[in-house]
Amino acid sequence: MTTVGSPLHSVVVGCLIRNMNNEVLLIRHHKRGWEIPQGRVEEGENLIAALHREVREEAGVEIEPGPLAAVWSMVSLPPAIIFTFLASYKGGELFFSGDSVDAGWFSEAEAFDRIAGTVMRERFKALLSYNGTAMYRAYSTRPYHVQLETGLGS
Repeated sequence: MTTVGSPLHSVVVGCLIRNMNNEVLLIRHHKRGWEIPQGRVEEGENLIAALHREVREEAGVEIEPGPLAAVWSMVSLPPAIIFTFLASYKGGELFFSGDSVDAGWFSEAEAFDRIAGTVMRERFKALLSYNGTAMYRAYSTRPYHVQLETGLGS
């Protein structure tokens, strides 16, 4: 049972960032391992502002956000809605802080090999295969199970 004012879902933003060499940015979370930059949207914050803030906090770089590529709905506890974007590196030097303990630019293959978590591997694959239509996927964890997948706007 939730109390008045408690959100039923967390709202999260994440993005697949590419640099001029077509490498992708990964951060290494202290618990989850290598992943794309992502994090919770703060109360009263818009998605794009949250995306910029999370990337700056986790990797120290500035980005140019691109299209919304996928929306994920984690329906197992704790539930979350995850908006994932594509983005381009704009500037800044990589550094890590907070929950991230490392950051780096990798080829798609190197990045995929570093990502160990099933959910993040699936998210990464979906972002790499973005074809101009945003994807929606509802899933549960423990074990990972996709309940629904569809294109948005199709």
